[in-house]
Amino acid sequence: MKAIPVRHYGRWIAAAVALAILAALINAFAQGNINWNAVPDYFFDSNVLKGVRNTIIITILSMVVGVVLGIVLAVMRLSKNPVTSSIAWGYIWFFRGTPVYVQLLVWFDLGLVFKYINLMPFYKDYWSSFMTPFLAALLGLGLNEAAYMAEICRAGIQSVDEGQTETAHALGMSHAKTLRRVVLPQAMRVIVPPTGNEFINMLKTTSLVIAVQYYDLLQAATNIGQTSGATVEMLFVAAAWYLVLTSLLSVGQYYLERRFARGAQRQLPPTPWQKLRANVLSLRRPQEAR
Repeated sequence: MKAIPVRHYGRWIAAAVALAILAALINAFAQGNINWNAVPDYFFDSNVLKGVRNTIIITILSMVVGVVLGIVLAVMRLSKNPVTSSIAWGYIWFFRGTPVYVQLLVWFDLGLVFKYINLMPFYKDYWSSFMTPFLAALLGLGLNEAAYMAEICRAGIQSVDEGQTETAHALGMSHAKTLRRVVLPQAMRVIVPPTGNEFINMLKTTSLVIAVQYYDLLQAATNIGQTSGATVEMLFVAAAWYLVLTSLLSVGQYYLERRFARGAQRQLPPTPWQKLRANVLSLRRPQEAR
């Protein structure tokens, strides 16, 4: 019997419509009153690169604060102590329920409540001098991220079978050692994928720190756009840099997920390089056969 494949005309029509819409969008941007030559001219500008560097720094530090504090909050939330559990729940409720933009402004303007920052013999200064744009951005982003990371970590911890914990306790391991040696290594397979997404989302959320006057990528692009007159063009430069950085983070997330999936999958998914090699070899084999 000769099998005749079913023709899917709807797929070809949908593909043609999608390509037509894409071509119309490209043509609209190409015919627009935009100086596209300004994009490569300012892409590696020193001020833009400084903004990129500051964006990467604040992203990494905010995620470190968010991950560390998120693990602590997740453990507190799962605690049988009603006080610590309630405190963790209240923290998560507050920081997830208010916008990041508002939190950044509150940290920056908290000098209206606290005139001084007094750490006894270690440090004492005016709040306006203590709360720099960098610190306001770090606290606003990091503490907000901790609320989301707490829920991610809690889901990962709860994904580990309770029998693992009971067995570890039966062997004489303490609760802290069980969490560190048994539960968290197994929970990482669940925690890593959403954490990677949060890292990428954090990179884009850093654009809000312009509210507290922190010099990031968007601030650099805005300043250059105001002085050069290429306002829209500089926004495209910022968008291009965000795409480059998020693409690099996506690649790193893929390999990190692949590493932590070793204990759950018998055969790991091929890497992009392995896929490329397989496709190249599949093209060469018919020629070698001739």
